[in-house]
Amino acid sequence: MKFGIFYELQLPRPWEAGGELKLYQDALTQLETADRCGYDHAWVVEHHFLEEYSHSPSPESFLAAASQRTRNIRLGHGIFQLTTNHPARVAERVAVLDLLSNGRCEFGMGESASITELTPFGRDMETKKEVFEEAVRAIFPMFKEGGSEHHGKYFDIPLRNVVPKPVQKPHPPLWMACSQLPTIERAGQNGFGALGFQFVSADAAHAWVHAYYNAITKRLNKLADYEINPNMALVSFFMCAKTDEEARARADGATFFQFALRYYGQGQNRARPAPGTVNMWDEYNKWKRDNPEAQEAALRGGLIGSPETIAKKLRRFRSSHIDQVILLNQAGKNSHEHICDSLELFAREVMPEFRADPEHDAWKAGVMSGDIQLEEIDTEAFRDRYGKLAVSVAPAKVAAAG
Repeated sequence: MKFGIFYELQLPRPWEAGGELKLYQDALTQLETADRCGYDHAWVVEHHFLEEYSHSPSPESFLAAASQRTRNIRLGHGIFQLTTNHPARVAERVAVLDLLSNGRCEFGMGESASITELTPFGRDMETKKEVFEEAVRAIFPMFKEGGSEHHGKYFDIPLRNVVPKPVQKPHPPLWMACSQLPTIERAGQNGFGALGFQFVSADAAHAWVHAYYNAITKRLNKLADYEINPNMALVSFFMCAKTDEEARARADGATFFQFALRYYGQGQNRARPAPGTVNMWDEYNKWKRDNPEAQEAALRGGLIGSPETIAKKLRRFRSSHIDQVILLNQAGKNSHEHICDSLELFAREVMPEFRADPEHDAWKAGVMSGDIQLEEIDTEAFRDRYGKLAVSVAPAKVAAAG
């Protein structure tokens, strides 16, 4: 099992002078810590205009800085929005990061899931899937030697040689953002690694893994000429401390993250409120005062607890054959010191047990070769992207930024 860390770069209000500077510098130090401790991947999102929830519009810049402060950890776009970026610019930025990092780039792709992000770039919810798929077809010839051209519905690109080229040949490993079960299956069909940006139980993970690997082995339908990346990763809320009680006390940001997801996710087309009309941190604290039991339940989910508690939960995920667990530590107002302490304690006391897993390697080789046939599991019961212990929120009615 591999372990990654995940960054939305959250910054709840009230915003203070130097807040974003500290946020970015602390996150880079945390990546240095993760690299030193032996974590496998660092994933950084691309989001636009999402106040408090994500101040991360330029992951390629952040990851380029991280490439110079780390040596081994793989640096992942989790994800590049192919709907709000020109294909040539995507290919250029991926190649440059791969060069700067000496071949440690991971290329995650996605569409964006909100009109707040799409509309300013001239995109919409109805056509974003088409734009994404056409962008994929345009990008991969650009990684090859020589020129390429593309003439489609959404992009018209004359013959040009996109330089530089990536270190990894024919390209960095490919991933796709998956927030719901249908996109997990779609990632498998397209041959992409699945970045499961949802928070599910071990039982649900078992069903999702079967859905993904059945899609990639039985219903593969690549969008272009690229190498497939059969890997299934799931994100989990994370905080490791000496005791369960201490970990939960330090993990309030995990509940804020869930609250923000639910608050925003219930708007039509996930539209965000107009700028400055909602103080998400205040709304969260009002909800927390009114729902103490729900907050406590949310903190019992995920990988939050002592090393012993987290190891017990991870053994269940290992039995589900998850390839990578991505740990969400930077959320809400979780402190920099607690995040670093958590990364170090987990690496020291939990990670070694899960490093070598020949049983999983044999299972995966058997599945990919066809020697192991996976059951087609009925996944209807596992379609909730938030999980059983997630918070329930009724959003305030405010003017949307569309």
